[in-house]
Formats: sequence, C-alpha cells, structure tokens
Amino acid sequence: MLLHSDQDKGDGSLKYILSGDGAGTLFIIDEKTGDIHATRRIDREEKAFYTLRAQAINRRTLRPVEPESEFVIKIHDINDNEPTFPEEIYTASVPEMSVVGTSVVQVTATDADDPSYGNSARVIYSILQGQPYFSVEPETGIIRTALPNMNRENREQYQVVIQAKDMGGQMGGLSGTTTVNITLTDVNDNPPRFPQNTIHLRVLESSPIGTAIGSVKATDADTGKNAEVEYRIIDGDGTDMFDIITEKDTQEGIITVKKPLDYESRRLYTLKVEAENTHVDPRFYYLGPFKDTTIVKISVEDVDEPPIFSRSSYLFEVHEDIEVGTIIGTVMARDPDSTSSPIRFSLDRHTDLDRIFNIHSGNGSLYTSKPLDRELSQWHNLTVIAAEINNPKEMTRVAVFVRILDVNDNAPQFAVFYDTFVCENARPGQLIQTISAVDKDDPLGGQKFFFSLAAVNPNFTVQDNEDNTARILTRKNGFNRHEISTYLLPVVISDNDYPIQSSTGTLSIRVCTCDSQGNMQSCSAEALLLPAGLSTGALIAILLCIIILLVIVVLFAALKRQRKKEPLILSKEDIRDNIVSYNDEGGGEEDTQAFDIGTLRNPAAIEEKKLRRDIIPETLFIPRRTPTAPDNTDVRDFINERLKEHDLDPTAPPYDSLATYAYEGNDSIAESLSSLESGCLMEYIRNFI
Repeated sequence: MLLHSDQDKGDGSLKYILSGDGAGTLFIIDEKTGDIHATRRIDREEKAFYTLRAQAINRRTLRPVEPESEFVIKIHDINDNEPTFPEEIYTASVPEMSVVGTSVVQVTATDADDPSYGNSARVIYSILQGQPYFSVEPETGIIRTALPNMNRENREQYQVVIQAKDMGGQMGGLSGTTTVNITLTDVNDNPPRFPQNTIHLRVLESSPIGTAIGSVKATDADTGKNAEVEYRIIDGDGTDMFDIITEKDTQEGIITVKKPLDYESRRLYTLKVEAENTHVDPRFYYLGPFKDTTIVKISVEDVDEPPIFSRSSYLFEVHEDIEVGTIIGTVMARDPDSTSSPIRFSLDRHTDLDRIFNIHSGNGSLYTSKPLDRELSQWHNLTVIAAEINNPKEMTRVAVFVRILDVNDNAPQFAVFYDTFVCENARPGQLIQTISAVDKDDPLGGQKFFFSLAAVNPNFTVQDNEDNTARILTRKNGFNRHEISTYLLPVVISDNDYPIQSSTGTLSIRVCTCDSQGNMQSCSAEALLLPAGLSTGALIAILLCIIILLVIVVLFAALKRQRKKEPLILSKEDIRDNIVSYNDEGGGEEDTQAFDIGTLRNPAAIEEKKLRRDIIPETLFIPRRTPTAPDNTDVRDFINERLKEHDLDPTAPPYDSLATYAYEGNDSIAESLSSLESGCLMEYIRNFI
C-alpha cells in the first residue's frame, strides 16, 4: 500500500508517519516513500479490520504539510481453516433391532473462515468408517442406522468416523474428523431357554418342609430387566408335593419341599417347570413365545426314620378303684421304613416320677403299678417313647393323658371346725349351730348329704335342711354349766352315691352364760371361783414365771452335778500332762504319810477294792487276785511281777502313763513338766530299790 502527498516533490523534504491499529508492529510505513508494509502474516480470524491514520510532515520543521488522513484496512478471507468438532470422541447409543433411518446422534463441525466470502466456511459431512451399519446426513451431520435388525447379541459396539469438509466438499477443501462410539442397547428380543430338556434331582425323605432340594435356570441372551424370568410348576404328579421360588439375584428357580415325603409311599416325582420373561416388548411378539419348559424328575431317597405312632396323642380314662396291674390302654407305633424293624416301648420317667404306671415294652400296653387316687391327682400326663430295637437312636415320643374317674370312696366330713355353745337359759327348739359338710369325691349328679344323730339325745337334736346343711336345736329348757360344762354330740353325715359313705363327726357344745340377747358372756365354770381382782392374764404370767424359775433351778443343779463328775484327766485322747492340786503341803522325801511304803514290802496288805484318791471313777474295776509273794521275796522282783501283770491286764486303768509331746522341743526353756522324768523321782526310786 502506498501513501503519497501532493506536496512531495521527491526531494526527501517530507516524512511520512503512521498511527493507529497495529502501527509500528503489524504495519510499518516507509517515511521517505510512504509505502505501507505488513511485518508478518495477517490472520483474518484474529482481526478482520484495522483503522490507521497517516500524515506527511516537514522533515526539518516537523510540521504537517497536509491534514491527517484516516483509512481502514480490510483483511480479505482465504480458506485457511479446516472444520473442527467440539469433541474428539462422541458416545451414543441406539436400541437394537431399530428400523433403518433411526436417528442415533448429530455431530456439528465449525469453520473459522468467513461464511460470507465464498465457500470457505461451507461444511459437508461424510462417513469414513461405520458403513454399511450407519450413515450421516451431509448437510446436518445426523447419524442414522443404515441396516435393519441389528442384533446386540451379535455385536454390541460400533465405531463410526465422520468427516467434515469445507468448500462444499469440493476438491481442495480443508477437512476435520471425529469418532463416534455407538452402542446397541438391549431390547427383549430373545426368549428364555433351558439348557436341558430333563433335569434330575434327589431329596431325602426326611427333608423338612421348605427344604431347597435343587435349582433350575433358563438362560436369556438379553440383559437387565429384559432377561428377568419367572418360574412356575405347570404340570406333573408332584405339584402338590413341591414348590418353586424365583431367586431374583441369580434368576434361578429354587425347588423346595411343600409336603412331607415318604420313600415307602412314592419314590419318584415328575414336574414340568416353565420359565417366562416378565417384561415382554409388544413389538417383538412375532419372535415369541417368550417362555420355555423343562422336565424335572425328583428321586426320593430312603432314610432310617423313627417309629410313627397311630395317633398324635392318647387319652385314657380309668376309675380310681381299679386293681394294681390293670391295663388302662394301649399305644401303637410302627416303623415306616421298608425293613419294618420291631419296636420297643418305654415310659419317660420324668413324667411319672412316682412310678404309678408302667408299660409293656413289646405291645405298648399301659398298666398301673400303684393304686390310683383321684383326690390326689385327677390327671396324669405321661410320655411314651417308641424306639427301634435295631437302632435305638431312632425314637419318637407321644403324649398320653390319663384321666382318673371318681368312685365314691371318701366319706363326707364337717366343712370346718365348729365352736358351738348353748346358753344356760336356752329354750327347747332354739338354734345353736348350723353345720355343713364336704366330700373329696365328685359325683356326676353333684353332692348330696344327709345329717342325723348317732343316737337319740335328750338334750339336742339335728334337723336336716336338705340343702347339704343341718341345724342343731335344743330339746330341753335350760342348762347348768356347773353340772355339765360341755356336751359331746355325735352327728352322722352320709352321702347318696354308691356305695354310700358316712362318717360321724362330734360337736363339742359348751354351756355358757348369756345375756338377754343371747350373746355369750362366760363359758368357764371355774371363773366364778377366781378372785375378783386377778385376771386370767395375770394368772398366766404368774404361772410362766414359776415355770421359768423351776427350769433355772434344774439346770443349775445339773451343771453342778456334772462338774463334780469331771475327772482330773478328761479323756484318753487328752495326752497332755495334768497338774493335780491336793490343796496340802507335802513333807518332801522324808514325808512317809503320803504313801504307805509298807505296801511295797508286804503285798498281802493291799486292801481289796482300794480306789484312787485323785479322781472319782465311774466304773469300779475289781482287782485281780495274785498269789502272795513270800516274805523273803526281793522287792525288785515283786515290782517287776506287778508291772508285767498290769501290762497284760486289759481291764487295768492307765492311771500312770507316759505322754509324748510332739510339739515340745528339746530347746524349750520350760523344759518338761512331767514328773516321770524328774531327777528327784528317779533318784527316789533307785534309793528305794
């Protein structure tokens, strides 16, 4: 671009200057010639217009020679930008089995060139990869399905490459590409299928109700809710014996026991099981039916079962007066196994602690082993055990209820104890007591009692009210308690059951003084003899004091007597030395009064039945007589003979004995207290001998 001033004579006196957008950086001007140059490549997409101002000035004076002129530089577009997509990779999905032309996703590319200048910004779309499955609209970029019945189960993922080219797609145009990952989503276009036509299962006959014996599973090529299956038993001879439950997590059909099984009754069951989709798409009914069936054969296996009683419980009724050993009923049980093992019956003794009943182990007959009494126990709840003889571990229990029926074996008695009195001023026919009775028996028609006197009584009579009560009436006018203070009236009470039972109850009737209203005042004849100032309570207190004093005196005398009998040596078990106090002072070795030394020299002088003086013996032992030694017998021989004789005599009391103290050591400062080891005694014996 060239700027030129009319004042420029070409002599270099003028200088051109430039200002405005990009002056000096993007655009520069030759100050001598006025040529404007661009310093680098200009991008219209960065800025399409630049406003500049130019002026010519005198080089020497720097004054403008012309007014400043403004001009605009417009950048003309060229096709220098390719179309671009906002995303490098797109993700889209379309249901499988969609019809041709189903829209999948739209992609849009942009071109930075000027859309108003030529075809630089006109973009055309085309598909480079993904045919023949998908197509794209050239003008809009909408991707559509191009093949019918695309099946997810055959192929699920597709990758499509879309190209966007400017210049209307002509040769020489710039282009850009993007990738679209397309996933076929599932629809329910596949029915469930069992992998086998027949399935075999086994179950023990002892399996309880609700036991899972196995599972079946139908496969479905679909996923999610389109693969959900519901199982049901639609036919077979075991529809009432088995059930099937659909497990949602695993999509399996769990077969369970519905009723108890019996190997001996039936060993094989057949079921027809159906699996059906729960969510069926009406568009694909033509691909149906969306269900499948299989045959399940269930074999019942035998186990050793416990015996089975003929009833779930037994009730026996028996009268209480039956004899011991009478059979009251029979329980029956059998082995349900094909081997039919023999059964042994027994009673659970925890239910018959008193052992009133027993059972025949072979035939199950229950009989009494003790007398029955309904009044003690009306019901007996027993448990009978049936066990196989060949396998005692297999056992079954059954409840047996024994009801004891009543018989009339108890006589009626007075209902309560009656404290009856009659007033001294009573008149004939006066009511003094109403009595009633009770009976332990329980007849079917209810209780009915009859009252009468055991013998005619001149003083009283009984009147039966016929309602199980009776009245006691007086027969004479007036009673005297000083003559007779108490009357005994025997009353006979009988029932009306068979056999009739009766008893005699005796009423004790006291004669009392009463006021005019008939209220009792005093019934004791001795009460008139008591001092007026001394009450009954005071007399009782005095009597108690006297009794306590007598008890104290007796105890004191007994203790004193016991102390007198206590020996100095308490027992043979007491091995301690005892110090005997004689309360007198001895004279030492020269004291010959403490012991008669002549006895040793003259054995014949021993007094018969001479007793010890230190204790009071409770049993007198008669000393044995020995031949008298001659007068010239040496004293030493005499002592040895007597010592040997007493050692061999079992009746001789151990008056002198040597006690051993295991707990007294040799270093005890107290030394031994025994006189048997004292030096004085030993020296005395040596001198004497």
